[in-house]
Amino acid sequence: MTGGAVVVAHVSDLHIGAHVPAAVASLAADVAAVRPHLTVVTGDVTMRARTGQFRLARALLDRLPVPRLVVLGNHDVPLVSADRLVAPYDRYRRWIDTELDPCLEVPGLRALGLQSMPRWRWKAGRVSARQAQSIVDILGTAPAGTVRLLALHHPPFATGPARIVGRGRLVRALVAARVDVVLAGHTHVPVTRGVEVSDGVAVHRLVDVVAGTATSNRLRGTPRSWTVLRIDADAIAVEERYGVNGTWRTGHTAWYPRPAVPSAAR
Repeated sequence: MTGGAVVVAHVSDLHIGAHVPAAVASLAADVAAVRPHLTVVTGDVTMRARTGQFRLARALLDRLPVPRLVVLGNHDVPLVSADRLVAPYDRYRRWIDTELDPCLEVPGLRALGLQSMPRWRWKAGRVSARQAQSIVDILGTAPAGTVRLLALHHPPFATGPARIVGRGRLVRALVAARVDVVLAGHTHVPVTRGVEVSDGVAVHRLVDVVAGTATSNRLRGTPRSWTVLRIDADAIAVEERYGVNGTWRTGHTAWYPRPAVPSAAR
């Protein structure tokens, strides 16, 4: 990775249909102000996967800076209907993206999104063996120094009932691919932390960023928020942007050193 920092805007949980109009009206301008090289939306663009909600969500997404990488959330699948069984992703594919596991590259960064919401899970997620291998095949082959970013809706390191199915294979893939950052949403509460993962032999450190809810009225004791990441060769800086009454301000910030590139990968 050469040159200046790569800037990533991380937005999640729009929940159009249960949104706050003032937050919707101001979000795109605040995201655009940081001039991101990539905008990532980690799911729940709608509240109940209805056509009208997808239409409004599409209008908001189109106002966010490009390039954009969007992944599906659990609220983007019909809740209780025959469509959940026979065509769970059709509306999402029509209005948001035909690709459920999108991949996108910008100078200095390669990003992969995973669809972590199967039709047979009620709320919690999963990563399949095929998806885990795609992490290795796509992110693991990025040039040395390139930021390797994985995005999915469900926080991969959650425990208890929220534990993601396939976590073991996901962790092994994260280590093998030397992923730098994992972005998620789902919980409505922003959290940023350094995480040490191991495949039983090698140990790898990455940054785990869970975004809060950007425009929804479904709060969990924290303000609406979205997250900015500024990543250079040495560090990953994470800034949470908090929204109150349609305006946005800087909240919690954190800084994490990037691990040195292994000599074999240079």
